[in-house]
Amino acid sequence: MGLRKRNAAEAMKEARKSEYFAHLRNVPSSPRKMRLVVDMIRGQEAFKALGILKFSNKEASRKVEKLLRSAIANWEQKNERKAESGELYVKTVYVDAAPMLKRMRPAPQGRGYRIRKRSNHVTIYVDSINKSND
Repeated sequence: MGLRKRNAAEAMKEARKSEYFAHLRNVPSSPRKMRLVVDMIRGQEAFKALGILKFSNKEASRKVEKLLRSAIANWEQKNERKAESGELYVKTVYVDAAPMLKRMRPAPQGRGYRIRKRSNHVTIYVDSINKSND
């Protein structure tokens, strides 16, 4: 690796130390369904978002709730203290498409219809509401 690339990689690594996030990879539901849930919590205070997810009827909300708890735990680990209510908020959440499983379904007259079983990746960033504490 060249010097320029190494310096850039070290700078990115240093910048990520002040970011608090969690990834969820290869979730077996479509990105469209997951985005419906994620849009409910984007920009919300973290513990309010946990309440929203807990009482949502959607299957994807269970997975996002667990992921948000993980992101909060990552914040607590890096700051070496417990998060208080009203301190954290959901800074960024995004859902990306993951590899698709392609299957065939029998169809009339000897044909086969294609089924695409979609999956997704979810990333949540949390941050403190007032940056002066950090």
